[in-house]
Amino acid sequence: MNTIVKVPVYLFVAVLSLLALIPFYMMIVMGTYVSEDLYTGLKLLPGNYLIQNFKSIMEQNFFLFYWNSLYVSVLNTFGAVFISALTGFAFAKYNFKGKKTLYYFILGTLMIPAQLGLIGFVVEMRTLGLANTLYPLIIGGLANAFGVFWMTQYISGSVPNEIIESGRLDGCSDLGIFFRIVVPVIRPAVITLFLLFFLWSWNNYLTPLVLINKESLYTIPLAISTLGSEYRTDYSARILALAIATIPILILFGFGSKHLIRGLVGGSIKG
Repeated sequence: MNTIVKVPVYLFVAVLSLLALIPFYMMIVMGTYVSEDLYTGLKLLPGNYLIQNFKSIMEQNFFLFYWNSLYVSVLNTFGAVFISALTGFAFAKYNFKGKKTLYYFILGTLMIPAQLGLIGFVVEMRTLGLANTLYPLIIGGLANAFGVFWMTQYISGSVPNEIIESGRLDGCSDLGIFFRIVVPVIRPAVITLFLLFFLWSWNNYLTPLVLINKESLYTIPLAISTLGSEYRTDYSARILALAIATIPILILFGFGSKHLIRGLVGGSIKG
């Protein structure tokens, strides 16, 4: 691509990037006003109520909810990515009885609405005595059909059978082949899946709403929905809390955006 073509392309991308940042800027600006001012017109410049809104958030143990979300999201994401990669490796590179039936059964669960599956999950957790704890939020998404499908497709197209056979000839175990040969090859797909799972877990609202009643166990989405007093809903504080809650997501996507694009492109081509 020559310079004459590059300039308008870069300008177009720069304009799109600025447009994409406008909602985030508006979210920060709205978090600097008192709630009643939000109904008096469009606010383009920051107000002077930022410290008061920040105090309102801190008075309700926001950092505790932040820690709960971080704890749940990190453990859930690492577990879900590991299980998805291992299962995808098995479906992509091993032949066993009932393989196709089991694979299509897993894919079929993608058609079941999440709300329908949640009913059985809640009953199961209450039977096991795990309701009103953080454990259901961690183990709830470990078995992810989309992750299995994603990894199966990626490993099928990215990992040649020859290097697996050469690993076996060198005396490497199956787990050794997975960690030493397969994981380095599928790193873009692993990072992509990690970002997607972390985002889903961080923004999960429905499962904590149904299973968590103790305020000290609230996660960020649940805590933001309850910000305010008994007689007043503090929308500005909620918006500021939303802005603060996006920080881990922005950091992760900032570090992993290159791998995310590579993983999505690789998956779309080879899938």
